[in-house]
Amino acid sequence: MTDRPRITHVIYDLDGTLLDTEPLYRQVTTAILARFGVALDPDVRSRMMGRPTSIASRILVEATGIPLTPEEFARERETALTILFRDVLPTRGALALTRHLRAHGIPQAIATSSSVRSLADKRVAHDAWFGEFEAIVTSEDVAHGKPAPDIFLEAGRRIGATPEACLVFEDAPLGVEAALAAGMSVIALPEPDHEAMVAGAHIILEHLEAFDPTEWGLPARG
Repeated sequence: MTDRPRITHVIYDLDGTLLDTEPLYRQVTTAILARFGVALDPDVRSRMMGRPTSIASRILVEATGIPLTPEEFARERETALTILFRDVLPTRGALALTRHLRAHGIPQAIATSSSVRSLADKRVAHDAWFGEFEAIVTSEDVAHGKPAPDIFLEAGRRIGATPEACLVFEDAPLGVEAALAAGMSVIALPEPDHEAMVAGAHIILEHLEAFDPTEWGLPARG
């Protein structure tokens, strides 16, 4: 395509985009629900993805009717995830792409629905890498979480970018919606069978390794 804007700044979602955390969320949530004889409905999970913990927990509790408050579910899930996050790995191509762009002076930010505490847990194994980003914005830094555009607009502001100069990478439908609402270009990295849910994205890719920076005016990979 020749009508794509020239991108000068890049923003990433965290869970499922830079870090392979979604299987861990699914594992812990499934285990908690199993105690009450309840299965994790894919539709419920998709409505939770990309939202701040407080909202995602309320969606789950209301949808399943389990005898926990949203706060109790969130605490139990967070306790289990804290241990699992110690060994979480980057998604395919994440390290290579972010370090390639950093080497060429492209400002990059993370815009995550994670809380500050959850972000700290996820940083344990990757603190040096996370320190390479010019900004990290959490759900606690904005008034409204995804699908509102606030978190992406704040990330863009912190790295000195206008919305039209930003390219966002997202895996969750709500995150894609938020980035589009912010007026930014969006590349979706959905889970298998979720492609239709992110159809509004400018491009859909399987993983970051498949991204061609030159299509957006960014430096070519070596």
